Amino acid sequence: MSSGLLKRPRLILFDLDGTLVDSVPDLAYCIDGMMGQLDRPVWGETRVREWVGNGVERLVKRALVGQLEGEPDDSEYALALPLFMDLYSRHNGKRSRLYPGVKPALERLKSAGYTLACVTNKADQFTRPLLQALGIYDYFSLITSGDTLPRKKPDPLPLLHSAEQLGVGPTESLMVGDSSNDVKAARAAGFAIACVPYGYNHGVDIQLSQPDRVIDSLEQLGDLFE
Repeated sequence: MSSGLLKRPRLILFDLDGTLVDSVPDLAYCIDGMMGQLDRPVWGETRVREWVGNGVERLVKRALVGQLEGEPDDSEYALALPLFMDLYSRHNGKRSRLYPGVKPALERLKSAGYTLACVTNKADQFTRPLLQALGIYDYFSLITSGDTLPRKKPDPLPLLHSAEQLGVGPTESLMVGDSSNDVKAARAAGFAIACVPYGYNHGVDIQLSQPDRVIDSLEQLGDLFE
């Protein structure tokens, strides 16, 4: 990670879960509801927080095996996933909260003329309702969800697609995220990358992924640029 100011971007892409929104309260509620319907012990928010960050399918598998790695029984997973999806479709956005400073930061950046977009691995059926529920949907000129394209982060495709759709080159674009997936995607796409330390990176310090900058709050973003 270098010091000094970053080149001022035209486009700023934001990850969603762990960067803009703490969605774990909703996810944990639905995981525990799923586990209860399967007559399995519930995990609680603390354990679920360790497992989020790679999509709900992976989260359901982790809840079934009780750890970060491993595969559940196929028949149990086939039963569990629809239970979770039904619960999440009904509870998405009810307990999730914006991280401190998110809305003022988006307002400031939008007013300053930056183009803002959201790039997430969350399925579109959950992404848009969550952004709307938390009052930040209208800040984004484009939303690219986990099922918008054939590949998702850490593949660079969602970042490159977003920049192309908005008529901006990679060297004029900044990715803002919380995980190694965001750093890998940005590096592969040729984007600058800034990360927050409070999100979902499975307990690993995001500094180890060597983003260009680590910021404590999104309100610090505007101060990073030339």
